[in-house]
Amino acid sequence: MRIMALVIAIVISSAAPASAQKAEIDAINAKWIEMFNKGDFSGIASLYGSDAIALPPGSAMVQGRAAIEVMWKGMAEQVGEPRLTTIDVKPLGPNAAREIGTYMLKTKGPTPQEVSGKYVVVWEKVGNDWKLMTDIWNDGK
Repeated sequence: MRIMALVIAIVISSAAPASAQKAEIDAINAKWIEMFNKGDFSGIASLYGSDAIALPPGSAMVQGRAAIEVMWKGMAEQVGEPRLTTIDVKPLGPNAAREIGTYMLKTKGPTPQEVSGKYVVVWEKVGNDWKLMTDIWNDGK
């Protein structure tokens, strides 16, 4: 009976950090969308680690906050109305996590189209804040 209680305690204690990480990441994703819609690309860049890397589809790697800010500003000229759905957050220890999700957005122009895709983000806790450290996405399901 003691062994069963110990196993249950271990399972519960390991699930709690995962759900806390997911809740924190969901809140940052909501902030990201709010900033994107306001055109606050400096704010978006602040959500990334100082040496973060973005891997946009069909483009070169983008490294560092300043370059990531420029990248998102340029993308906002082509697309809008982003929506993110987190599918899974896997803890990679107490200070790192991997998020998998999907996105939807609309292209800008005379005939806007809805585009969907998937993404993977590696998050790292820097001080008390979660930061996007590696961000990769592509079209399709």
